[in-house]
Amino acid sequence: MDDRYGADVLAKGWRDAGRKVAAQVEASRDLVVEVAADGYVGAVVGIASSTVELEDRHGRRRLFPLGSGFLVDGEPVVLVVPKAAPTGTRRTASGSFAPASERARVARASRILVEGRHDAELVEKVWGADLRAEGVVVEYLQGVDLLADLLDAEPPSADRRYGVLVDHLVKGSKESRIAEAVARGKHGAHVRIVGHPFVDVWQCVTPQTMGIERWPEIPRSVEWKVGICRAFGWPADDQADIARAWQRILGRVTTFRNLEPALLGRVEELIDFVTVDP
Repeated sequence: MDDRYGADVLAKGWRDAGRKVAAQVEASRDLVVEVAADGYVGAVVGIASSTVELEDRHGRRRLFPLGSGFLVDGEPVVLVVPKAAPTGTRRTASGSFAPASERARVARASRILVEGRHDAELVEKVWGADLRAEGVVVEYLQGVDLLADLLDAEPPSADRRYGVLVDHLVKGSKESRIAEAVARGKHGAHVRIVGHPFVDVWQCVTPQTMGIERWPEIPRSVEWKVGICRAFGWPADDQADIARAWQRILGRVTTFRNLEPALLGRVEELIDFVTVDP
């Protein structure tokens, strides 16, 4: 019969037997991590011998001791000092040349608006270094339906432009009607609304990146993200399951090559629009 207690309970390391060991991950610049203790999420912007500096999407920075207590794509990791960076020209995840100085610019009044948290996280992961260099803040609307109210509350101007990224911007859609109304309205001159044709930003990750031939087709009677999770065999019982599914998808993205051209061109267009000096 099996010995449920093992051969020697006094042997060194018996307490850790069977326990999952957290992977060591280099605290490389722009790596997005979550602090397990309080849920703070930020990108690495500075590193010292014993501390790491993280910056969240609002530009707020905090220092943490290196080591355990962090999550990457939902998995526990131990952050360590990165090895010396290789010499030569570096590029950001978006394919841009990395500047010699990586100090973030003071935030501009102009900003990029996206529909939701997932859109913001995807833009940050691929274009985060470029946006910090240009001083562009990304904010999310919680739905394009709220765009008109935001523009009235915080009107754009020649030196405060808004670039807006919209999901499912196709002819005849609700999103296209809202975009057309804003373009014709009093704020239209200082607002650029662009979008991709996909149902949700999840589909902007290429099928090849996900290891599939194409994204599953979901019946209209089923909430789209729930249907996607079920098609992949992932839990979809509550919002926490949806959030974990998105982290699995986002974890596959490391470079602009993992995204559809229909999204790449639109984000670059918005960056150009909001960084034009008046």
